[in-house]
Parts: sequence; C-alpha cells; structure tokens
Amino acid sequence: MSNRGGPVGPGRGGHGFQKPNDSKKTISKLFKYLGANKLNLVLVAIMIILSSLITIIGTSLMRPIINDYILPGDLAGLVIMLIILLGIYLVGAALMYTYSRIMVKIAQTTVTKIKTDLFHKMQLLPIKYFDTNTHGDLMSRYTNDIDNVTQMLSNSLGNLIGQSFTFVGALVMITYLSIPLTLIKVASLVLMFILIKVIGKKSQDNYRDQQKNLGAVNGYIEEMIEGQKVVKIFTHERKVIDEFSVLNENLRQAATKAETFAGMMMPLMGNISHVMYAVLASVGGILTINGLFDVGGLVTFLQLNRMVSNPITMISQQLNVIYAGLAGAERIFDMMEQEVEIDDGDVTLTPIRKDENGLITACEERTCDWAWRVINDDKTETLIELKGDVRFNDVVFGYDEDVQVLKKINLFAKPGQKIAFVGKTGAGKTTITNLINRFYDIQEGSITYDGIDIRRIKKDDLRRSLAMVLQDTHLFTGTIADNIRYGNLNATDEDLINASKLANSYSFISRLPEGFNTILTGDGNNLSQGQRQLLSITRAAVANPPVLILDEATSSIDTRTEKLIEKGMDGLMANRTVFVIAHRL
Repeated sequence: MSNRGGPVGPGRGGHGFQKPNDSKKTISKLFKYLGANKLNLVLVAIMIILSSLITIIGTSLMRPIINDYILPGDLAGLVIMLIILLGIYLVGAALMYTYSRIMVKIAQTTVTKIKTDLFHKMQLLPIKYFDTNTHGDLMSRYTNDIDNVTQMLSNSLGNLIGQSFTFVGALVMITYLSIPLTLIKVASLVLMFILIKVIGKKSQDNYRDQQKNLGAVNGYIEEMIEGQKVVKIFTHERKVIDEFSVLNENLRQAATKAETFAGMMMPLMGNISHVMYAVLASVGGILTINGLFDVGGLVTFLQLNRMVSNPITMISQQLNVIYAGLAGAERIFDMMEQEVEIDDGDVTLTPIRKDENGLITACEERTCDWAWRVINDDKTETLIELKGDVRFNDVVFGYDEDVQVLKKINLFAKPGQKIAFVGKTGAGKTTITNLINRFYDIQEGSITYDGIDIRRIKKDDLRRSLAMVLQDTHLFTGTIADNIRYGNLNATDEDLINASKLANSYSFISRLPEGFNTILTGDGNNLSQGQRQLLSITRAAVANPPVLILDEATSSIDTRTEKLIEKGMDGLMANRTVFVIAHRL
C-alpha cells in the first residue's frame, strides 16, 4: 500500500521498544502455553526429581564406601558398592536424557503455537500498525525473539528445575552431615544470592536493549536490500554504510553490556565457590583431626558442597538465557496485545437471484449478483442490492488527530460512474480510497455504500465488494495463475484467461515458457514492472467487483502498452463505480 499522504513512522527500528513493567505477566502467559503439555510436564518434573535424588544418593554413598570399605580394606565389599554406584548413575543418566528429549518436544510444540498465534494476530492488526513499524523489526519477533524463547524452554527451563531440586536436596544432606560447616556454607550462599540479584537485574535490562537494537539493525538491513537499486543509482553506498555502522555500533554496545554482566556471573560464582571449598576443607579437616568428624563424612560433605554451589553457578548461567528468552517473549506478547482492527459491523454480503420482475432473494450458491443483508431493529432482514453507490458526507480525517488531511469532504459516485482524483502529491487522493475500504476510520462525518454507513458493514464483506489496483504492485511467490486467482480463489482457468484478455495481459503471459504456470519469485522480479502491473490489473478483473479503485494503475506502463490496455480498461470499468487516482487524465 502506498503511504502517500499517510502517517509517518517513528523511524527505523519501528515503534520503539517499551520495557515491560511486569515480567511475572510474561511468565504467566508462557505457562499458559506450556499448560497444553501438562501430562508431559508432570512426567518431566517426576524424572527431574528422581534424577536429582539419584545424584544426591549416589554422592551420599561415598561416606559408607570410605568408612566401611576403603579404610578397613574390604575389597569385595568395595567392588559391590561401586557396581551399585554405577547402576545408580546409569539410571540417573537415562532419566536426564529422557526428560531432555521430552523438554525439546514441549518447547517446539509451545513455540509452534506461539508463532501460529502471533501470525494469526498479525492478520488482525490494522494497516496503521504496519505503516508505523519497520518490517525488519516485526520479522525479528519471528526470528531472534522466537529463537531465544525456544532456547529458554528447551534447555534452560529443565536445567533450572533440575538444579533447583539438586540444590535443595544437597543442602538438606550437608545439614544432616555437619551443622557448623553448613552455617559457613549458608553465609557464602547469601553472598551469592545478593550478587545474582544485582547482576541479574543489570543483565536483564541490557538484554532488552540488545533485542531493541537488534530489531533496528534488522529493519535497516531489510530496507537497504529492498532499496539496493536506489542506493546504487544515487551512489549512496558510503552513506548507508555509515548509517549502518551507527546502528551496528549501538547494537555492539548493548550486546557488550549484556554479555559483560552475563559473562561475569559464572566466573564470579565459580571463584566464590572455590574459595569456600578451601575454607570448608580446612575447617572440616580440623574437625576430623580432633575427632569431631569422620573422613568419609568430610569427603561426602565436600562433594555435596559442590552440588550446592554448582547449581547456583549453573542457575546464574541459565538465568542469562532465561532473561534473553523473557525479553523475546515480552516483545512477542507486546505485539499480541496490540489492538486489532475494530469491526462491529452487522451488514454482510450474500449472493442473490433475480426473478423476471426484478425481485431479489438470497441463495446459498455463488452467483454473479450480490446484496447487502441488513439486520433491522426489529431483527428482520432487508436485502439491498449491491450496486456501488458511494458517498462522502462532511468527512473529516487525519492520520494524526491533531493534523487533518481531509476537512468536510463531500462527494458522490453513482453506480457505474467514474470519479477521478487529481491533485498534488500529499493532497489526500490515496487517503480517500483508504477510507472507502476502511484501512483507516474517519473522525467525523459518514461514508455510505448503497445508502449504508460503511461502519455498519463487516470489513471482510466491504473489501470483498471492492477491488484495488495499487501503484506499488505486490506479487506473491507462486505461479502467475496463483497470483491472478488471489482476486477470486474460486476463479476457474477459463475465468483467468478471460480476465487476462480483458486486462490485455494474456499476450505476454502466453509467450512465457510456462504460460500461466510460470513461477514468480522475489515479488515478481523476473517480470518487467509494466508486466507486474498488468498482472495486478488482471487480479482486479478476475474479482469482478462493483467498485474498482485504480491508484496510479498505469504509472509503470509505457505509453504504447497503456494504449493497448485502454480498451481492456474500458471493459474492466464498464458498469462499475470507479475511483481513479491519476496524474495523466
């Protein structure tokens, strides 16, 4: 859609990234998605608990192995205990492998649902949202943000739960073994938790900034790829390199800050853990020498001490992934929470039949005639034949409510009448057509269609009764037939041929090696601009609507080709209400 006369976006990088006020809200939404896998989550939780218990039990067996078998020199008993220990750890490894695989499945299922909901929500958002956000920033929701959520769910969530259970279990065991040594350990844990809270908050904030700048970089890259010809024509390579360098440097600074805090977490926790290990070994050694502790108990305590410290270190590392995942999820849910197109219309389109007296009746099968089905106040229905009578009554509109583009506009187009809009760029020509199909809603006045206020008509039905040929032609990846049939998915091959002859595109299509089955790629870049616009006209022709909007429809067609399609356009416009935006009358 052309943005001429339209709103101006806030700049590269989209509408800007707003830091969420409530991370708990994001986590709550994620768990709602995870709720679809309740049974698998319960199974994973059970296996995680068992795996953690097995690890703790295996480590706790070190005390009797040392005290009862190694120190007394009982080799046979030692071999049996080692076999038991091996079996325990093999069971733990099997459980860990199984729940990891299940978590990957849960993550992929959850992310697939999120992507589906996000794409569905995107279809419901108003045109204004896409006019004020760069495509690159929106695409980053589907790529970088989704990837971060996937990483968080598939790897970090299971590890976080498992390490938490291991931490609690190991803490209980060391308390049972030695309360004095446990008090020393608890003091170090308090220090660790304080550092995690302070550094974690910094890390989370910087990850948000990193995602914001990443969206800006992606948006700029996409914009430059689409406009590469313009860049080269005006030799602005150096200019765009400089602009990209600024955006890339902002991303580097944000990423550096995020990774700096993320990177310092694990070494800091590791060093505190090593220092405390030395302190506990020294104090424990003194207690053992004085007969207040046994050798097996000391070795087991030191091993369990690592099982208390390691989860904190691992959790601190996983928190960085979780912060990145939450930042991505927050951006995704931010898009999902945008206001959808308001559609409170109750008037719908229905196919009709006409008898010899001109009376119309609704029917189920698709016909060439249509009517508006209007629900009256008394719940009765009235059929109003679709003819294409469009009227503007004192219409006031501005993309920004403080800046009016149209002021008290009055116009009418009777069925079959051709209306041309001519004026300087920015005068509001395209704006008028955008209001007819309700891409935007007016602030004052009314627009009627066959005597019905268009705000009463359901948007899908309203737009189904219109066809537009835009100056900025967009073609989808697929065959020429697929692109023409986009105007009417029920069109037969014969309908496509008739429409292409009407729009005078049949000649060039039939000369292509694959004809209507020719594959178009890259927005139809394997066709000339004029051929692409002819396909756009053909797509409107196959829709066969009562109202046709031509927005500079022949701007990319040479004079000779324009002459060739004049008769076709006359045929296309016959018996239709037509709004024409053109600089050449």
